[in-house]
Amino acid sequence: MDAALREAGLSRTAVRSLGTLDARAAEPGIAGAATVLGVPVRGFAAEELAAVSVPHPSALPLAATGTASVAEAAALLAAGTEPGAGAVPGAGVGAVPGACGPEASVARARAVLLVPKRKTRRVTCALAASVPVRSHEDAPGARLLPRTHGYIAGEPGSPPTIPTPHTTAAMDMHTHTDAHDLRHHGDAEVRDDKLIDLAVNVRTDTPPEWLRRRIADSLTGLAAYPDDRVARAAVAERHDLPPNRVLLTAGAAEAFVLLARALPARRPVVVHPQFTEPEAALRDAGHAVDRVLLREEDGFRLDPVAVPEDADLVVIGNPTNPTSVLHPAASIAALARPGRTLVVDEAFMDAVPGERESLAGRTDVPGLVVLRSLTKTWGLAGLRIGYVLAAPATIAELERAQPLWPVSSPALVAAEACMSRAALAEAEHAAHRIGVERAHLLAGLAEFDEVRTVAGAEGPFVLVRIDGADAVRERLRSLGFAARRGDTFPGLDRNWLRLAVRDRATTNRFLQALDQALLMGG
Repeated sequence: MDAALREAGLSRTAVRSLGTLDARAAEPGIAGAATVLGVPVRGFAAEELAAVSVPHPSALPLAATGTASVAEAAALLAAGTEPGAGAVPGAGVGAVPGACGPEASVARARAVLLVPKRKTRRVTCALAASVPVRSHEDAPGARLLPRTHGYIAGEPGSPPTIPTPHTTAAMDMHTHTDAHDLRHHGDAEVRDDKLIDLAVNVRTDTPPEWLRRRIADSLTGLAAYPDDRVARAAVAERHDLPPNRVLLTAGAAEAFVLLARALPARRPVVVHPQFTEPEAALRDAGHAVDRVLLREEDGFRLDPVAVPEDADLVVIGNPTNPTSVLHPAASIAALARPGRTLVVDEAFMDAVPGERESLAGRTDVPGLVVLRSLTKTWGLAGLRIGYVLAAPATIAELERAQPLWPVSSPALVAAEACMSRAALAEAEHAAHRIGVERAHLLAGLAEFDEVRTVAGAEGPFVLVRIDGADAVRERLRSLGFAARRGDTFPGLDRNWLRLAVRDRATTNRFLQALDQALLMGG
C-alpha cells in the first residue's frame, strides 16, 4: 500500500477507506490494515464488482470471482460511492482488495483509477479517487488519469500501465519486489503455441551443421567428468587474456547468480531498461537493489553521472536488451571506480560487426567484469554455455561459489569450437547480415504512423512503442506471430514491444500481420 501511495505522491493520511469483496472484508490482513490507517472497510458484493468496467482485466480473478480485477473494481466503487466524494485518494490491501478515498465535496464526480492494481505474493491493491466532472465531460464512470501518474505492475497475464516519467535518468529509490515480472523471458511467448517467433533473440537456423556434429561427437566421452582447461584456454586466446581471467559458466544467467552470491555488494545498482535476470539474482541473494532508469527522450543512452558515486556494484548491458542501444565503451568505462565492481553484460556483442565498443579483453578498467553468452548467435540456449572475463581474484571468488563441474562436456566442446577462427568469421558475417535485415525491419516499421522505434538499434532486435501494444501483441498472436512484451522491463510499460530481427521473408509477413493487428484495433 505504501508503495502504491508513493507512486501517486500521497501519504497514508490521504486514505479514506479500503474497498474489497464483502466476503473478505473481515479477513485479518485487511481489517488490520484498516485499523492501522484508521479507516473503514467497504465490502462490495461480487455482483457489484462484476458490473464495474476495469482498465486492466485478468483471466484468473475473472474465473475465480466473476470480476476481472477485484482490486480495481473495489477501488473505483468505493471512490464513486463515498459520501462527499472529492479528489483525495486512498489505498486498498488484502488478498484481492481495492481502495479509494474522497475528501472535498463536489456537485458531480467520477471515479478515477490513480494507481492500477499492484500485486505481490500477499497483497493486491489499487488506488482510486473521485474527481469533479466538468460540464463538457461524459457522465461519471471509470477512467485513467493522464500518463503523468505512476507505474504499477499487474499480475501475470495482466499488463501494467504507464510508468512515472523521470525528468532525468535518475535513481529509482523504491524497494522493487513486485513492480515487474523479472523472471519473464521471451521463450514464454512461444513455449506452448506454434507461432512465428519474434520474441526470442536466438539466431534462427542454428546451431550450424558443423557445430551440431562437434557436439554430437562429444557424446562418446560422457562417462568422464568435464574438464574445462582446453575450452578455457580457447576463450582466453580469443580475447588475448591469460586463462586465469576466464570462468566458463552454464550460460550468462549462472554468472549473474555467482556475482550476486559471491561478491559483497553494499549498494548494487542496475541500469534499466535491461535484461532483468541480474536484478532478480541480486534480490534472490538478499540484496536491496537500486535502479537507474534511462529515458526514452534521451534514446535510452547512458549518462554516467546518473549512477550514484557510492554504488559498489553496477550492472549494465551493451548492446542493451531490450533497447538495442550500443553504449560507447568510454561511457561505460567511465563508471569504473576503485572499490566498485562494474558488470557489463555483452551477451549480444558478437551480433555487432567488429564488436566495436566491447570491453572484453580490457585489463585497464578497475573492477571490470564482462559477461558473454554463446547461446544467442550459435543457438545453444538449451546447452547453456557462457563465460566471465575479470581479474584473477574476482574469477577465483566466483569459481569458489560454483558447484563442481557446472558446465557439461558437450557445452565445453561447443565453447572451444566457437572460439575458432572459422567460427569467429562466421559470427562476423552473421552480424553484418543481421544489420541488413534489421534495416529492412526498421524501414517497414517506419511506414506505420502508430509505431515509434528506438533510434540507433545495434543488436539483433529492436524496441518499438505502440499505444496499446499489449492489445496489439495479442492480436499478433491470433495472426500467428509472437512478439516480446515490454512491460516486464523496468522503465517500460504496456506500450512497448521487442521484436527480434528475422530474415526478409519473415519480416515481410510480420509487417503484413502488424498492419492487420493495428487495423483490428481501429
